Amino acid sequence: MIGFLAAAILSFGPAFIYATIAYWLDRFEKEPRRLLFGAFFWGAFVATLGAIVWTGLAQASLAMFIGEASAEVAGTTLLAPLVEESLKGLAVVIIMLAFPEEFDSRLDGMLYAAITALGFAATENVLYLYFAGYAEGGIGGLITLFVLRVILGGWGHAVYTAWIGLGLAMSRLHPNRTVRIISPFAGWLLAVCLHALHNTMAVVLAGTFGLTGLGVTLIVDWVSWVVVLGLVLWEIRREQLHIAEYLAEEVSAGLISPAHYHAAKSFSGQLRNRVRSAAARRFYEACAELAHKKHHLLNGVGNRQNVMARIQQLRREIAQLVPEVPA
Repeated sequence: MIGFLAAAILSFGPAFIYATIAYWLDRFEKEPRRLLFGAFFWGAFVATLGAIVWTGLAQASLAMFIGEASAEVAGTTLLAPLVEESLKGLAVVIIMLAFPEEFDSRLDGMLYAAITALGFAATENVLYLYFAGYAEGGIGGLITLFVLRVILGGWGHAVYTAWIGLGLAMSRLHPNRTVRIISPFAGWLLAVCLHALHNTMAVVLAGTFGLTGLGVTLIVDWVSWVVVLGLVLWEIRREQLHIAEYLAEEVSAGLISPAHYHAAKSFSGQLRNRVRSAAARRFYEACAELAHKKHHLLNGVGNRQNVMARIQQLRREIAQLVPEVPA
């Protein structure tokens, strides 16, 4: 019981920290926490249970044709990535279809995907840390797997599934019809390939060359993390430029003051003003959403009448909040 409790704490504790970091990176328009909690829950329980069942069934079926040993390798290197990324990605699909208005940027899709994946990783790590770590090697085995899976490999699932989120967001937001059709499949395929690459390297390199193989596997993983982090920073900067462009018109129209405008497009201004009050937090989130919706209107994203109605609704809300948010 103590071993399982330790495994759960060492898995879910860091997962919540990583999720908080991902949430913090969504700088300008925060996603609803209820949807993020739902995504995490899906990853931690629905996707994990589904992956255990479906990967097990597929592996057992494959074993009848190629033998148990080969099927076990195929299950780790191919079947698991296919099943796991599909189940994690399904959560993002559901959110996009049920709450399309929350997919305002490509960063939103990446965030929902990452949070789902972190929930999945948390439960998966509990199972590995307890059954493969504590049960076989005691506290030492548990700590070793904790360092390898949670510390050194903690962002793996989030990075794989982020590509699915990016692909789905592009399918909703990109003006080119061909890109909208291709991007969900491309994002899913890239997630599966990166996941399969990691699993294959872990089995082949780490299993054959020991610490050297493990080091190479981690380096490849970390390179992919840096690439995704670069994309996230690019999207944050892109959102900042959209806010600067589209809110300038609202200053000219007298909706917001120049001081509000400069705070809305500034990282430090956002942080400083959001902590003042709930009204300030909602004010700056509404400003960011207004910029997104105006960009959507310009690029033909969503139903034009609905987008225009939302823009007017946001302008009324901002006008009501202005007196409560000192410049």
